[in-house]
Amino acid sequence: MIDTKDRQLLEHIQLGLPVCTRPYLEIGRLCDMPEAEVIERLTRLKQQGLIKRMGVIVKHRQLGYRANAMIVWNVPDNLIKQLGGHISRFPFVTLCYQRPRQPEWPYNLYCMIHGKDKATVLNQLEQLVDACGLSAFVREILFSHRCFKQRGAIYKNTAPTDVGATLVAQQHEAAHLLGD
Repeated sequence: MIDTKDRQLLEHIQLGLPVCTRPYLEIGRLCDMPEAEVIERLTRLKQQGLIKRMGVIVKHRQLGYRANAMIVWNVPDNLIKQLGGHISRFPFVTLCYQRPRQPEWPYNLYCMIHGKDKATVLNQLEQLVDACGLSAFVREILFSHRCFKQRGAIYKNTAPTDVGATLVAQQHEAAHLLGD
């Protein structure tokens, strides 16, 4: 069960963490709670599954990375963990995760590669294929053509009162699947 302080905290983090040396202290100031309480509450909310994950959103285009591609693979399910572990170790891979196959979409392993240009991304992909032994697996390379807005989850209270309130995280999958 969440309380008013939890809701206030979620409201502040959905806008992103402050860019400073002690973001939890700053959020605590905004929510009128000590830094340690902010960390404890966020940890509890994550353990309860109300916060799925917290991470950094890098605006890579502003850093000069103009090309990115989502590579989708159709690999045996029993190799997902092993291959995903290998793929995610490469510094140019910014995302690597599993998704269930769909009847019209047979791919189950996804990774995002960013580079200064398209040729760099393709060269990095070949390094990945060679180093991880991926040449036998069917894949598609999906280069982004647009830059989507990047942001984290939006939390909102779906119940009119505190009793039975739940949180719904709306995630913008297009930003992860097709773009930045």
